[in-house]
Amino acid sequence: MDFKVAGTEKGITAIQMDIKISGISFEIFEEALQKAKEARLKVLDIMNKTISKPRENLSPYAPRLFTIYIPKEKIGDVIGTGGKIIRSIIETTGCKIEIENDGKVIVSSSNEESAKKAIDLIEHYSAVPEIGKIYKGIVQRIEPYGVFVEILPGVDGLLHISEFTTFRIEDLKQIVKLGEEIEVKVIDIDPETKKVKLSRKALIIGNKEKEEQDKIKYQKSGKNYQNKNYRNRRQNY
Repeated sequence: MDFKVAGTEKGITAIQMDIKISGISFEIFEEALQKAKEARLKVLDIMNKTISKPRENLSPYAPRLFTIYIPKEKIGDVIGTGGKIIRSIIETTGCKIEIENDGKVIVSSSNEESAKKAIDLIEHYSAVPEIGKIYKGIVQRIEPYGVFVEILPGVDGLLHISEFTTFRIEDLKQIVKLGEEIEVKVIDIDPETKKVKLSRKALIIGNKEKEEQDKIKYQKSGKNYQNKNYRNRRQNY
């Protein structure tokens, strides 16, 4: 007979019994439970003398296992072309990373800081833009009607010329450069096309210092600013 009993000082939490006969008597079962209780309480007493409650922090050498979920459509962005992105994260952090088809990501490491760094990178590559959120992006393209800014890996948004600053601009190339980092706010996302509309003006309205910096920068380019409202310039992108 194989008989296992697990529990605490307060009682039994699990029982497992494997026997090759049709059954056992109540007396044998009662005796087995009593002996199991005595053994369990003795083991618990020894354990409590060593450690009476869980440690607040794991040992720095204990393995850590973290689970997060990313959008399924972002799995490819995290993996990257030919696995380039995920390999880079693994090499940089030293973590083991498993990505499942449902978007479940398991990060394991013996170093908590390394695991957190890996999670931050995964969340960065799997992030989706949110209306109202502020991002630091890189200018990818400048057109007469606006600037295309990469706010997340693989995600560009249009910063229309009317949303760049608080005054009228005739030539965006006089105030912003390719590769420049700028802070923008997502003001709209088309539910069908997923195209993102950005605003920089929304972040500097009322900020006299930033408004003045823009005016000085634009004037240095040889242009004069005009405090006039824009007419809507409809552009497809």
